[in-house]
Amino acid sequence: MFYIGFDIAKENHYASVANANGEIIIEAFLVKNSLNGFNFFMDKLSEKNIPISSCLVGMESTGHYGENLINFLHNKGFQIGIINPIQTDALRNSNIRKTKTDKIDTYLIIQSLMLKHYTPFVAKDIKILELRSLCRHRDDVLKYRSKLKVRLVAFVDQLFPELNLIFNSIHQKSCYKLLAAYPNPKDIASTRIDALTNLLSKASKGHFGLEKATKLKELAKNSIGVNNPSLSIQIKHSLKQIELLDEQIKELDSKIKEILDELNSVILTIPGISYTLGAIIISEIGNIEKFSSPCKLLAFAGLDPSVKQSGNFNATIVKMSKRGSKLLRYAMVKASGIIIWNSETYNAYYNRKIAQGKSHNNVVCHVAHKLTRVIFHMLKENIEFKEQLEN
Repeated sequence: MFYIGFDIAKENHYASVANANGEIIIEAFLVKNSLNGFNFFMDKLSEKNIPISSCLVGMESTGHYGENLINFLHNKGFQIGIINPIQTDALRNSNIRKTKTDKIDTYLIIQSLMLKHYTPFVAKDIKILELRSLCRHRDDVLKYRSKLKVRLVAFVDQLFPELNLIFNSIHQKSCYKLLAAYPNPKDIASTRIDALTNLLSKASKGHFGLEKATKLKELAKNSIGVNNPSLSIQIKHSLKQIELLDEQIKELDSKIKEILDELNSVILTIPGISYTLGAIIISEIGNIEKFSSPCKLLAFAGLDPSVKQSGNFNATIVKMSKRGSKLLRYAMVKASGIIIWNSETYNAYYNRKIAQGKSHNNVVCHVAHKLTRVIFHMLKENIEFKEQLEN
């Protein structure tokens, strides 16, 4: 067996190779984060007649910088081990001089491999990486769309504040269609009533008609909105951007569903869990073998309680730590708010906690804690969700 340690960086990686006895047979050398660099690495192995089938490659889980290398090595047939940076830090701190360089880190990674302090990288992890990238991008798009919607409301409040008297929310399809055609109240006031009625009726599928159009036209004539033509342009641009983002979210949702169907994950057997929430949960967790206990998964999600202790004082009321994966924590709390209405087990648990005087939000956090433990065992044992009603 040959052990290969990779220290990952944005542009330049470093690698070193040791034999089964831990002797360094190829000193740390630079590997460019490019195809030429990866091929150079392969040539170094060929020079020493090191077969791929006898290699175990290790690297720290340090974000996206190593993903190209992981894909390359996986396709070549290498065994890959992903190492928690805490493990290499522990080895570094055990040395008297606690030196940190890229070259020395490759040796520490080799030591971690030999001590079996790693998580094997399996074929489905490639799909998990792809799913994680899509879910995080979707989250970014959603946040950007939310900002645009807030700005759109601000523009309308300045130009045509009375519009809220017609629509319960500006973010309705019929309202968007109206603003796209007539972003300025003056445009609405000068439009024929039949044209306005047809637009509203078609956009709302017959829900709005002549009565709404008449009221809208009257409000537009007497609007106290500012006379600022530039706001009309900003409204139009915001609407187009929101429409584009809606299309992108649909495309992302379709691809996420496709990958999740390929993975055939048991996460979708949890009552009320959608493809989107399920994808976020399993992609943020990644390989469940990284976690040796439910407590470690809870800590990774930031759902574990923070500790407040000093001397003889121990706090009895503490909040969740909110460390680790923010997106996973969001998905778990969201899923918990859904499962209490879709699962007999969790509905009974929810009602029991509410009867004890706890608030809704507090109970949802308790449910998130309980659900995380269940998901840990589901993914570990690859078993479907089962109701567990208490007698």
